[in-house]
Amino acid sequence: LKLNLDQNKLITQTCSTMAALKALEANLAKDTQANYVMAEYVWIDGFGGLRSKTKVITGVTLPATIESLKPRLPVWNFDGSSTGQAPGEDSEVILKPQAVFRDPFRGGSNIMVMADCYTPAGEPIPTNTRAGASALFAKKPEEEPWFGIEQEYTLFKDGTPLGWPRSGARSMGPCVQLGFPGPQGPYYCSAGADVCFGRPISDDHMHACLYAGITISGTNAEVMPGQWEYQVGPCVGIDSGDHMWMSRYIMLRICEAHGVTVSWDPKPIPGDWNGAGCHTNYSTKAMREQDNSFETIMKPMLANMEKKHMEHIAVYGEGNDKRLTGAHETAPIDKFSYGVANRGASVRIPNDTAKNGKGYFEDRRPASNIDPYLVTGKIFQTTVLDLA
Repeated sequence: LKLNLDQNKLITQTCSTMAALKALEANLAKDTQANYVMAEYVWIDGFGGLRSKTKVITGVTLPATIESLKPRLPVWNFDGSSTGQAPGEDSEVILKPQAVFRDPFRGGSNIMVMADCYTPAGEPIPTNTRAGASALFAKKPEEEPWFGIEQEYTLFKDGTPLGWPRSGARSMGPCVQLGFPGPQGPYYCSAGADVCFGRPISDDHMHACLYAGITISGTNAEVMPGQWEYQVGPCVGIDSGDHMWMSRYIMLRICEAHGVTVSWDPKPIPGDWNGAGCHTNYSTKAMREQDNSFETIMKPMLANMEKKHMEHIAVYGEGNDKRLTGAHETAPIDKFSYGVANRGASVRIPNDTAKNGKGYFEDRRPASNIDPYLVTGKIFQTTVLDLA
């Protein structure tokens, strides 16, 4: 009897809470006196992750555009001792707004702000890689570097990739191990509940990015079950890093709502399973437009990329040695190569680029956990600034 009474009490409380939340939602929807927006400041922490907090900006005439809100965004600060970015005795880190997007979670005129981090004296802190990349791109803006980044990721639920059996026991048969799905083959660009795991998350993320104004250009299921990819670009220069980082923040929020975890690990499951990368497609204005640029511009770029191969590897993601093995559509981490339509090379030259003599190439070395500011800046430096 006591158990039934407790259950009834819980049900009553739950219904009351739901009614209150619905009433709040209705009141917010019909509010005609609001004069504020919420700006979600997002930044990279000292561990390569993302943090955010909300600034309420009042005295705003609604609806408001992003351009009208930009001048209202203040320089802000946070406790860097709690994010691995400052000591406790001098913990204030300054946040400077850099790129602004629509907020797909709050809707209306609310916004999300990609910010970077500075000392109170105005110097970029060591984890602020945006400042360095922005300075590199500013040296030759006429080159109009385009980047299209393919972000691969793996979805986990309770420590197991989506779609993977939960048992780790062996069966009585000699060649069957439970706890693993069937071998790779049917999962890439798949459809069907037996081979495709996580589509609602991928779709929700894509819609949220489109609403936000991120230049997301596509998505697909990947080779390993529970693994997906989305593409961001083409973006010019520093915009690539801004859009990539905010797209990751949106993914974290989408996964939070679905009760799953996203992993950017380049080799989340050891063994005969594909790793996860951030293939980076790249071109400059001359590469795209100049006749015979494949021979006259791209090949010298590729020669310099070969010379600086290990410099690139150093900023192409932690744990990339577990992914770049020469297997699973990768080149060995210690060797540089390029080839037409070759997904086993360090750099792939698309067939159309080779045929037309101009276009772009794909650097396949970057891992899924890269800092896109570092990678885009390094590619631009090697292929343009070092050859100027």
